[in-house]
Amino acid sequence: MESLRVSVASLDALFLEDVDLDRDAPDAVAGEAVDVLGRKCELRLQRLALWKQLEAQVAAGKARDAADFAEFQEAMTPPDPTGAERAFVEMSTTAEVAGILTLSPGAAAAFISQSRKVSAMPAVAAALASGLMSWRHAVIVADETDCLAPESAEALVAHFFDPDAPNRARGSEPGDLVAHLFRRKVRTWRERSYPASVAIRHAKCVAERRMEYRPGADGMATITLILPGDTACAIWNKTTAIARGLQGPGETRSLTQLRPDVAAALLLSAHTGAAATGRLDGGEEPGTGTDPYFVDLSKIPAPKADVLVTIPIFTMLGSTDEPADLDGYGPIPAAMARKLVADGATSFYRVLVDPRTGAPLEIGRTSYRLSEAMKRWIRMRDGHCTFPGCTNPSTDNDTDHLTAWQHDGSTGVSNLAQLCPKHHRLKHNSAWTPTPATQTEPPGWTSPTGRHYPGQHPDPQPPHWPPALSELAPDRALNEDTGAAGDSGVTGDLTPGGDAGAAGEPRATGDVRATGDLGPVRDPAPAGDVVAVGGSDSTGESGAPSGNQPEELSPLEQALTAYLAA
Repeated sequence: MESLRVSVASLDALFLEDVDLDRDAPDAVAGEAVDVLGRKCELRLQRLALWKQLEAQVAAGKARDAADFAEFQEAMTPPDPTGAERAFVEMSTTAEVAGILTLSPGAAAAFISQSRKVSAMPAVAAALASGLMSWRHAVIVADETDCLAPESAEALVAHFFDPDAPNRARGSEPGDLVAHLFRRKVRTWRERSYPASVAIRHAKCVAERRMEYRPGADGMATITLILPGDTACAIWNKTTAIARGLQGPGETRSLTQLRPDVAAALLLSAHTGAAATGRLDGGEEPGTGTDPYFVDLSKIPAPKADVLVTIPIFTMLGSTDEPADLDGYGPIPAAMARKLVADGATSFYRVLVDPRTGAPLEIGRTSYRLSEAMKRWIRMRDGHCTFPGCTNPSTDNDTDHLTAWQHDGSTGVSNLAQLCPKHHRLKHNSAWTPTPATQTEPPGWTSPTGRHYPGQHPDPQPPHWPPALSELAPDRALNEDTGAAGDSGVTGDLTPGGDAGAAGEPRATGDVRATGDLGPVRDPAPAGDVVAVGGSDSTGESGAPSGNQPEELSPLEQALTAYLAA
């Protein structure tokens, strides 16, 4: 209640200031003493922040009371109740809460369950009661810990909410992330930290795959495909590629409209080929005749359905079951990643990461034009469009200079970031300004009102080590503590064309990024290539710093070499 009172008092003060501005506005404007409209805009933003905080505090109170009510009802149940008696108590409790909150029984049951889970995690409940994050953020933690053992759930909560945790989450605080970005971050950490149950849960979900149909208003309907992530990603990418191929001067439909038209044409096998051309009246261009859904697929070159997957090297070798990362989706089971590579990956490139933190290493370039290696590097670091709240996937984004080239901006990782076309245009046509990026973190953003939004970058985790090398893992921590360089890691790359690392730099294990025509949708893909990113032998064209390969391998490198040879 104390935090509620503080929030309400702060809101009250802002409303009173707004009233004073209205009363003093004529005099203030006449004397040019204050920018009334500017101050009113600032007051609205401050009040929005307080309303958000107040909503979280109210949600915390509702959750606590709902959880307490359910516990009290159970406590009043006679000793040793039968299954039927327990079920009736639960039904009565749900009906009571549903009536008070005007919810359906299903929604009330879900709210009670979520409230009990959140209330059982003191750190999460405290963050909610303080207004530091929303109810949706708290529910995400409850959902993502549901499949974990109690001690594992406590570790996840500590990772994100305990400031004294040994492996505290880096980057933005939970409440500073859009809810679905926070869910992705939590899920990624959970899957990498506790991969044992991933395959079991994935197999169960694959067995429950389905298609759903839901009629809508205004003569519309929704069809949903519940599919494995790699299959869905390939379908989306192929549909997008065909839709882009249809765009041109005579095409009036947007990309958003073309995607469902293409999907319908592919599924129904209709309006394709030369035979369908007769359906147009008077030779109109596609999309402008009597049939607005016409798609002449015969005129579109067969596109490649690129699926990018980042696979820890030991996972690809089958030595660990650490999840891989599917671009635009998130963590996927190790078995799925290995199948993607075996079934259709046509190109690979190596990305060196720090074995202690999992963060990618820096590369640079002195010319304006970016190589494909640098573009891929930025896509891996950022994961999606870097504008606050945007999750546009990396394959659809532009790589932009944060400080323009004509304003002495360099073409290096620290001055590059991903922006989707919409936010790229906004950057160049408004006062939204990116803050500097770093080797491992994308930029934050400053709004026209001066508010700063930190970069919402991924939270890289150290790679998992196979049992045969686990006894050498403390060497990594030792090197991190002592600051030793040059032998703190190992190369993690079976791809030709790359050396271990530059002399004097930490060596690193690697993730292998596979690119190709993956999944059940197969189209011609480009010839395979291997690009070394961040390796010491890369030339200026690849954008990597040059250096000399050390003659002697570290003990960890020798152990890994022997392990891989075996």
